[in-house]
Amino acid sequence: MRIDLHTHSTASDGTDTPAELVRNAAAAGLDVVALTDHDTSRGHAEAIAAVPEGLTLVTGAELSCRFDGVSLHMLAYLFDAEEPELLRERELVRDDRVPRAKGMIAKLQDLGVPVTWEQVARIAGDGSVGRPHIASALVELGVVSSVSDAFTPEWIADGGRAYVEKHELDPFDAIRLIKAAGGVAVFAHPLAVKRGEVVPETAIAKLAAAGLDGIEVDHMDHDQATRARLRGLAADLGLLTTGSSDYHGSRKTCVLGEFTTDPEIFGEITRRATGAFPVPGTGGRL
Repeated sequence: MRIDLHTHSTASDGTDTPAELVRNAAAAGLDVVALTDHDTSRGHAEAIAAVPEGLTLVTGAELSCRFDGVSLHMLAYLFDAEEPELLRERELVRDDRVPRAKGMIAKLQDLGVPVTWEQVARIAGDGSVGRPHIASALVELGVVSSVSDAFTPEWIADGGRAYVEKHELDPFDAIRLIKAAGGVAVFAHPLAVKRGEVVPETAIAKLAAAGLDGIEVDHMDHDQATRARLRGLAADLGLLTTGSSDYHGSRKTCVLGEFTTDPEIFGEITRRATGAFPVPGTGGRL
């Protein structure tokens, strides 16, 4: 059984529509895929309507958080998307994305980069605008050769020359809100040092004590030694361990199913969730 619990669609910063994503997941031989767009559940309905037979969809989101000045992401699975408090916080984060993007564009222009809001908005389409859209604009302009090359201190990495902060949740509040909405909370790529500063392991222990369910271990931004370290930490803290692709379509080099989650871990996630249920395919076609 192949299970990928971290993907993105055009509802945020992926390049596949939600319908394309579930069809591509089935074509890639996945049995289960989670749609976890940034701070939004807007792609859920389209994905649910298109789930092919043989594939199960897990609805979710990736919430933007900040702990002691360090940005981090919290994966929320199978929560009630209409629960008012969590919905309100997601909308606050999402709505702050536009002024933040415009602020980053202004900084880039001051650095001599001819990027415009119109260009970034075109790339984002109907999705929640984010740094990957700005990075794609820099690729279009020939400023950098790839999206990942834009996420450096020279450009738009945390604390970089063109970086602008946005509204982000406190991760302890995020865990509380996810739980109150019947969901399951998993810390995404917690030691992805190539993305910038990461929180210390002591912070992960505090999050575990506050109700964190798991940590994402098998991820393209974790090397073998980091994965082993995280597995040991998870064992010590009683946390679930997941694996996933963090698929963004053509915007990143990762592919669907590049890393997967153990079926027993997935079973435990579904047992803990009370806000929503996995959606089996009911007639979509490849």
